[in-house]
Amino acid sequence: MTTHTDRQVGPEVDTRPAKFPEKIVLKGRFVTLEPLAQSHADDLFICTGGPDSAYIWDYMYDGPFSSRTEFDAHIASKAVSTDPTFFAVVDNKTFKAVGTASFMRIDITNRVVEVGHITFSPALQQTSAATETMYLMAREAFEGLGYRRYEWKCNDLNAPSCKAAVRLGFKREGVFRQHLIVKGRNRDTAWFSILDSEWPKVKTGFEKWLDPSNFDEVGKQRGRLEVLREEANIVASLREKDQAGMDVVMRGNTE
Repeated sequence: MTTHTDRQVGPEVDTRPAKFPEKIVLKGRFVTLEPLAQSHADDLFICTGGPDSAYIWDYMYDGPFSSRTEFDAHIASKAVSTDPTFFAVVDNKTFKAVGTASFMRIDITNRVVEVGHITFSPALQQTSAATETMYLMAREAFEGLGYRRYEWKCNDLNAPSCKAAVRLGFKREGVFRQHLIVKGRNRDTAWFSILDSEWPKVKTGFEKWLDPSNFDEVGKQRGRLEVLREEANIVASLREKDQAGMDVVMRGNTE
């Protein structure tokens, strides 16, 4: 017989809130993430504005921007926003801004935050710098700010975004059907996440992939991110089993 006391209500968790994202600089080997400012507008309009870059905005809430005046107003509004909190992605070789990204839907009470408004120019897309950008933001979310859930959401029709999320270590959770109307069109939203318990293994995969030894003399990767992450998972699992075995032996010796 089931009683009220038999009901599952979930494990207890630390109820201390996460920190709200700050407008700070996040420095990497390939890129530096700077708080978005009007001073980035020149670079960003060149690489993401105008008719030739209109396709970049297909799945975005904003854009495209053919007018510099409209684009400047767009950057101005994002630069002062706190939720989302926007960053400019600055190439460490050219010192030019080549994209933007943000922390959004910031829920410090439940310690949930989403990475979104990811607008990468063609020069940034599918590069080591792009991967490092996502690593820097995830590391800040978990280690700097104390979130327990890190989300990625995108139009389910945006196959490159869905593929990128999985490559970066996010787990696909499902689809919210008829979730939004964006630019007059239906959007079914695909949901992905990384949990704080998963982050150590995801982090190890990122760091092994970003290590200089993972690239040959022309900058081509030696090992794929997904493979390196899975290898890290296997090593961690073996260590956990070894530790569990040692614990059993130790308990036996003390009985």
